[in-house]
Amino acid sequence: MYHEFFAQMRKQLAQLGTWLDAAAAHARANDIDPAELLQLRLAPDQFPFVRQVQISCDTLKLAASRLAGKEAPSHPDTETSLDELHARVRTVLAYLDQFTPHDFADAAHRVISQPRWEGKVMSGADYFREHALPNFYFHLTHSYALLRHRGVPLGKRDYLGPLSLHLP
Repeated sequence: MYHEFFAQMRKQLAQLGTWLDAAAAHARANDIDPAELLQLRLAPDQFPFVRQVQISCDTLKLAASRLAGKEAPSHPDTETSLDELHARVRTVLAYLDQFTPHDFADAAHRVISQPRWEGKVMSGADYFREHALPNFYFHLTHSYALLRHRGVPLGKRDYLGPLSLHLP
């Protein structure tokens, strides 16, 4: 089950890569400094676009790692360009490609902890459902909204990506 969820989340992270391409093209076509896009935010207390992308990547790689009982690669959050953000997305996608359904066999019953939880824990099932899944989509959607707000030509199909359509 978790492997299928991660396959969909991986697909959505790959879509974020296409949004970064669209953002770069939009910046070129409209004489916008691409660095300006990294600092976009909808509210003063919101993380900027660069951080939204970093958290989307981290949430997904850490959730897969924690639920599979593996050590996640570290990323130092030093990206200063759209190209560097795109490289981070590609690195996380490649990491996720290493997981198999077998890796998640005991995921629901794993005990998950994070330092900010101050000694408290969650089951893997609760962690995935209550933290990882909503946190990933929260930051992913904010990334999309920030680019749309700045005029990057993205639509719902860009958000969803390719669908597995077939004739009946």
